[in-house]
Amino acid sequence: MIKVICAGKIKEKYLAAAIDEYLKRLSKYSKIQIIEVADEKIKEKALKKEAESILKHIKKEDYVITLDLNGQAMSSLEFASKLDQTLMNHADIDFIIGGSYGLDQKVKDRSNYAIAFSKMTFPHQLFRVILLEQIYRAFKIINNETYHK
Repeated sequence: MIKVICAGKIKEKYLAAAIDEYLKRLSKYSKIQIIEVADEKIKEKALKKEAESILKHIKKEDYVITLDLNGQAMSSLEFASKLDQTLMNHADIDFIIGGSYGLDQKVKDRSNYAIAFSKMTFPHQLFRVILLEQIYRAFKIINNETYHK
């Protein structure tokens, strides 16, 4: 199973529609769940409070991948390989998307692997769509199925 644990709720209908579309497409390959935790507006409280909420959803045996600007950059082919190898060794993979202020060190310490999709900063709501698209692309690559480039 793949869990995407993220801070904040999706308010924009167009993003919710894109997320729903990728969840539908991904259901062919894996059980996938999106878990939203409350995002905190006050910067001084945000990281710690969001970390507590995120960590509650991670089981001891889960393989945790954080999305972090300082993580490993990789191509879609490399990401597919990483996903495939990880799924062979772990029943559950948790992808963690932080809130507006990033991720608390406690979440980073629990992470098994950190990925940077770009040096650019993206709104965390939009990033859910980007992550789901890349997970979908990875499954297409793993299964030798065609998908646009």
